[in-house]
Amino acid sequence: MLGRIEQWVTVKGDSCANPIILFISGGPGNPLSPYSDAIYGQWAHEFTLVQWDQRGAGMTYGRNPPAEDSALTLEQMRDDGTELAAYLARRYGQKKVILWGSSWGSILGVSMAKAHPELFHAYLGTSQLVSYRENEATSYAGLLALARKAGDADALAVLEGVGAPPWSDPRSFGKVRRVVRKYESKVTTPPPAAWWKPASPYATPKALADYEAGEEYSFVNFVGMHGDGMYSRVDLPRLGTDFAIPMFFVEGAHDLLATPDVAQRYYESLHAPQKALALLEHAGHDPNQDVVDAEYRMLKERILPLVK
Repeated sequence: MLGRIEQWVTVKGDSCANPIILFISGGPGNPLSPYSDAIYGQWAHEFTLVQWDQRGAGMTYGRNPPAEDSALTLEQMRDDGTELAAYLARRYGQKKVILWGSSWGSILGVSMAKAHPELFHAYLGTSQLVSYRENEATSYAGLLALARKAGDADALAVLEGVGAPPWSDPRSFGKVRRVVRKYESKVTTPPPAAWWKPASPYATPKALADYEAGEEYSFVNFVGMHGDGMYSRVDLPRLGTDFAIPMFFVEGAHDLLATPDVAQRYYESLHAPQKALALLEHAGHDPNQDVVDAEYRMLKERILPLVK
């Protein structure tokens, strides 16, 4: 029970004494639970891995389908996440957990770290989003420049068709996201295809249908029907740039959605007990093996010494 509803959480690892990583996945509506074993399963020897289908997503959506007129809020999901972190520490007899956030999860993760730093050893962010206005404007301008340089009539038609952000049409974000993936694929190392085959408990007709329905519901709440969704209110610097916990980041040099220049400026503004940023030459917004390897190095070299 989190936030007064049952939510789907999996905990995997070789020893309950190992440090706990709480994964705050992206989307919203894209839980890593179906893919975690393939992507992060090898970490289970050294860490206790916690995947969470957030409110409105995946198995949690399947158990508690939201009413059509109900709305997700960052504040409610932040409180769900910190409630889970406190439960995990209590359940496994540990003082704190390691907080990992990616994409939408990086917004939620930073919000959790700011609200309850006493629950976390450190924050590890990847594909870090910072600000609705700055991220969207920078992403759009970069994509437009790439498409013009390439003489890409199809991409230019999409980008010029939606116009510069902010957008009032909820379909605009998805259209631009496809252009992001097109251009990132030209300069990044693709992930193994096996990563994106859901594990058997998540491959049943009901689980697949719930995942898709939760993805749609969460996406609409994220962008809003008139550009007024949760994302439109995201401005992490307004939360304050002083953090009580170490802050670490792994960023793709070719991330065209959460562009690394915006993440770098945010990183440089932070005051924290420790901080570090790794920039990966062959990575974009979506994870690949380079990202996972860099996250592991950051955990081993910078975060584990804090836990011990």
